[in-house]
Amino acid sequence: MNPPTIYATLQASKAQNLSAFGVGAAVGVFVVGLVMLFLVRRYYQNARNVRREESSEAPRTQNPSAFMAASMQGVIQKLRDQEKELERLHRIEKERAANTERLSEEVTRNMPAGLLVVNATGIISSANPAAEQVLGIRGLGFRRHSEALGEASELTRLVAECLADGKIFRREQVEHATPAGERRHLGVTISPIRKGNEKINGAICLLSDLTELAALQQQMQLKENLAALGELSAGIAHEFKNALATISGYAQMIRAEELGGEASDYADHILEQTRNITHVVTEFLKYARPLDISSEPVPLQAVVERVISDISEAKPAVQVRSEGAFGNVAGDEGLLRQALLNLVRNAAEACATATKGGQVLLQGELVRAEEGGSQRIRIQDNGPGIENDALSKLFRPFYTTKADGTGLGLAVVQKIIVQHGGQVEARNRPEGGAVFIVTLPLCGSMPEAVELKKTRMET
Repeated sequence: MNPPTIYATLQASKAQNLSAFGVGAAVGVFVVGLVMLFLVRRYYQNARNVRREESSEAPRTQNPSAFMAASMQGVIQKLRDQEKELERLHRIEKERAANTERLSEEVTRNMPAGLLVVNATGIISSANPAAEQVLGIRGLGFRRHSEALGEASELTRLVAECLADGKIFRREQVEHATPAGERRHLGVTISPIRKGNEKINGAICLLSDLTELAALQQQMQLKENLAALGELSAGIAHEFKNALATISGYAQMIRAEELGGEASDYADHILEQTRNITHVVTEFLKYARPLDISSEPVPLQAVVERVISDISEAKPAVQVRSEGAFGNVAGDEGLLRQALLNLVRNAAEACATATKGGQVLLQGELVRAEEGGSQRIRIQDNGPGIENDALSKLFRPFYTTKADGTGLGLAVVQKIIVQHGGQVEARNRPEGGAVFIVTLPLCGSMPEAVELKKTRMET
């Protein structure tokens, strides 16, 4: 290739390279311009947003009215938030108080001890079921304590003294008479209700029924007394009977001399008195002498029928009858018949002068229990009843309300029943008359069903 041709070719290639470089440079400048335009626009947008936020956060510098409105909106929102929080806390506390109240009610209702709450005016504001059961009174709430418990009740006196002086009574033992006439021994703890050092706002009373415990203690004391009395009376009674026999013999010799006049009358008086004293000594020996009790099954239905027959013959003006269920008890048939005969005879004598005619009822009941069960016999009459002062003394030896009584009849009854493992108690009936309740343990287990028998003997 000749030089001109080569030169022309180089010039053409150089022109092409310059053209390509110019296009590339132009494209680069265009791209850089676009980037710069995007950054400038982004910067102005950010600046505008910042000014907008500053204007909304601090309107005071631009618009005082807008600032006040925004401030009020903020305060209102905070108050609403606080109100919602308070409502939530109040709801939680209300539920907690309701749960505490339910728990307190459950504890009070199910606690075994009786609970009475008396306010400052003497009104019973609260009483649990155990208190109603212990006191034998239904519907204690919102009644005056003196009216519900009785004006003359020892429990009323203690509550009134606590309300008046704020005195605390711990483990006191009082005797309470139920509306049904039942006498119960109660353990009582009473304390005043105060708020700080303020005046007394009421009294709280805890009650427990100690009747069964008192009966067991009484039976144990009776057995101990009987044992000591038996040892003491063995020798004394022998000497008494010997002396009485001697006096009676001399009196009979005096009367046999046929002296007549006052000497004969004196001899008769001596004989009469010796017979009376001999009778007292004999009854005393029955009471003091230890009993030899067998453990044979005794059918009480037959015993009751025989007792009714004997009393009906002796007291034909008195109607004696029986009803209910009578089972078998372990013991001595003769002694049990003697005890029931004494109780029924006393009841017949007490109601013999009743205006509508004397009526004596022997009511039998079989009481179920986890261990064996018991026989309960109620001997009730329509007589004048028993004086309250005499109720606690009836079973004491030599205590009697009869002019010609020895005071040993009921004492012997109690001894027989107690040594058979039972108990006997006396009450007045609300409708009038007295009732003696005898409880004896049954032989073995009780049957599932017992046919009630009735025996009616009218004269």
